Amino acid sequence: MIAILSDAHGNLEALKAVISDMSQRSIKEKIFLGDAVGYGPDPEPVLEILMEQCSILVQGNHDRAVIDPELEEYFNDAAREAILWTRSVMSERAKGFLKNLPLTLSSKREGIDIFLVHASPRAPEEWNYILTLSDAHRNFYYFQEKLCFIGHSHYPFVVEMTGSRQISVRYERPCKFNRDSRYIINAGSVGQPRDGDPRACYVIFNGTEVDFIRVPYNIELTQQKMRKAGLPYSLIERLSKGV
Repeated sequence: MIAILSDAHGNLEALKAVISDMSQRSIKEKIFLGDAVGYGPDPEPVLEILMEQCSILVQGNHDRAVIDPELEEYFNDAAREAILWTRSVMSERAKGFLKNLPLTLSSKREGIDIFLVHASPRAPEEWNYILTLSDAHRNFYYFQEKLCFIGHSHYPFVVEMTGSRQISVRYERPCKFNRDSRYIINAGSVGQPRDGDPRACYVIFNGTEVDFIRVPYNIELTQQKMRKAGLPYSLIERLSKGV
């Protein structure tokens, strides 16, 4: 069984809770889909854990913004403030690691060809969101693998394209793979869920199905750390609401 994580966003309490949950399952490998940093109060400790625990990491837009100031203009005020703070507290070694992360990666896991990207396979360097079925339909033509795992929106979902190119959202959990179908799967967010459920989220999959795992963590401690660091109020408040 493979675990797919995304969008930890410097939230050490959430990441530790997820790692602990994984230790109780038959997880043989962990893969990270980007945004180790940004928003949260523990960017470097989170990155260190991900570097140690994950066999594959790809670059997210917040990871990129820490080492590329030109990207700041695409962030809202609160996110930009968090990026500036994150840049100020991270070591050059950690920044160098983020800089060298790939945008995409193709591999085979559990006998299935998979494509890994933070935002979208169509234009990974533009950090576009996949939010609608139209977005998903367009992106299916930019990867050949059976499964494409993404993050970025912090909203977990499974979209299926059948062999006849019919497209739909799959709501059942776990979601079993159909032989002739391909899938875009959003792993949700470890550190800042936005689907109305404040618990940390990650994905597990094997050769036949994918499932979403929700894990409670000490949100109050993360919020205390954010206040101490002087991070924006809106980023602190949203954690307890999962938005």
